[in-house]
Amino acid sequence: MNPESIIESVISKYQDYVNPGLASLMKFGGFGDVEVSASGCIVRTATGGEYLDCLGGYGVFTLGHSHPDVVDAVRRQLDKMALSSRTFFQEPLALLAERLAQVTPGNLQYSFLCNSGTEAVEGALKIARVATGRTGFVCTVGGFHGKSMGSLSATGREVFRKPFDPLVPGFVHVPFDDMEAIEEAVDENTAGVIVEPIQGEGGIRCPGPNYLQRLREICDRTGALLILDEVQTGLARTGAMFACDHWSVVPDIMTLAKALGGGVMPIGAVVSTPSIWEAAFGENPLLHTSTFGGNPLACAAGLATLRVIERDGLVDRARDRGAQLIEGLRNVHARFPDALADVRGMGMMIGVEFKVKDVAELSINGMARRGVIAAYTLNNPYVIRFEPPVVITPEQVDQAVTAFSEAVEEAVGMLADL
Repeated sequence: MNPESIIESVISKYQDYVNPGLASLMKFGGFGDVEVSASGCIVRTATGGEYLDCLGGYGVFTLGHSHPDVVDAVRRQLDKMALSSRTFFQEPLALLAERLAQVTPGNLQYSFLCNSGTEAVEGALKIARVATGRTGFVCTVGGFHGKSMGSLSATGREVFRKPFDPLVPGFVHVPFDDMEAIEEAVDENTAGVIVEPIQGEGGIRCPGPNYLQRLREICDRTGALLILDEVQTGLARTGAMFACDHWSVVPDIMTLAKALGGGVMPIGAVVSTPSIWEAAFGENPLLHTSTFGGNPLACAAGLATLRVIERDGLVDRARDRGAQLIEGLRNVHARFPDALADVRGMGMMIGVEFKVKDVAELSINGMARRGVIAAYTLNNPYVIRFEPPVVITPEQVDQAVTAFSEAVEEAVGMLADL
């Protein structure tokens, strides 16, 4: 079958059997091709196109696509045992839980392994409730924690929440980086305060220098648990192993996913302290379980991922390449101050805010036509995110900046001609 026939067939099946609205949205965004392979920072399509991936699977591909060490670890595990019988002890799970205890901050020690970020958040919310005996949660406007019912209740955008009302009761949303609002919202019924150290889908919003420390103080004083959602920010993405390390804050509960699978396997984790684990699972160790969570293939991928991050110095690489990318994007901002409002971020988690949403959409399309993948943030369509693999080269960073600059110039010109 020739490439055009493959594309027509796949898009037709999306329209008939997957999601017709999504198919239309993808075609409009300039992604009307079919991906067939990927390695490193490059995605290849059925038509023979090669794209520099500056979206990175929304934080999944920190190590790039198909990292050979992770693929090899999963393949070796596959030859031995793909899925656990769920009756005996399992070595890959034990080893990954041990490594997570070693790399996470403070006294986080015990891990529950699951399959995704939203599952990790669901687990964190349940653990906080049973450990504290309280039912309330304080969350942030613009925060994103997933779309299953509990995590959606914590997510802070009405367009995703309203169709499913009534959601889980007890969730209050306050502005991000507003310490007074948090102070007023937390009370004796608050089981936990859940925030992203840096808002991802909210528009790559970084907090002020004292925000996380104040959250830690408020939780300590009131008995609420501090839950840091590091699903997108964790594991070298921001130029630190975990984003909370930038502010030397240790949470009571941390959620992880995305990059933990090395871009090869889906996996999530909830990590917490011995005292919280005892309070949650001391009487019933089967209170929260998962059939596929912590499966041998995913754990093998997680272990390989942590080895690569440490061995290849990816925390430092994220910081260095991120500084290069931010500088390049800020130069574009300086050229188009009427179209761009801000460039911000940490490490390889960067957002460019536009003053006009149409310019953002046209710029994404223009970048795609120039062989660079990017996307806007889910809770703020005025912001384009750049979250490329941390293994990106200096030359590829320059390529991304050039494509972005040309796409913005083209978009501004198109709107000016209307």
